[in-house]
Amino acid sequence: MNITIRRESKADHSDVFELIRKAFEGEEYSDQTEHFLVERLRTSDAFIPELSLVAELKGEIVGHILFTRILIKSEQQEWESLALAPVTVQPEYQGKGIGGELIKTGHEAAREAGFTSVILAGHAGYYPRFGYRPCTDFDITLPFDIPPENCMAIELEPNALNDVHGVVEYPAEFH
Repeated sequence: MNITIRRESKADHSDVFELIRKAFEGEEYSDQTEHFLVERLRTSDAFIPELSLVAELKGEIVGHILFTRILIKSEQQEWESLALAPVTVQPEYQGKGIGGELIKTGHEAAREAGFTSVILAGHAGYYPRFGYRPCTDFDITLPFDIPPENCMAIELEPNALNDVHGVVEYPAEFH
């Protein structure tokens, strides 16, 4: 497959909205509102345009990934990181490596933008293949009740999370 991954443009917004809506429709661990979350995040201070990417196949958008700013806070300190939420692939193209390409390209774009880590809540069987490890390995927790195996982090730079500990603070748009 000849996939092109590029930065999302405003002209892509309605196609991405529909892509996300369709992809999460009927997902067991979803509230089916991810498309609205992406719309809210695009207008927030957490939004980083160069970290909203689409995958195109023959001129059609078949995938999308979004990384937004978050903080990890302890009582004494705070650290900036990124949240990966969501990564989406059109249902008929799932299982063909598009999500993985979006993640790898997104990680590289995040590094280039100066970020050193990413946090996510996601499928425990999928994300470890890209280097994600349980947040408990880093003494980082999420602010909501979710099984520990579904809370994951990755260091985009070696040892980036060595001295980081605390609770993730998501932008208000996540709520």
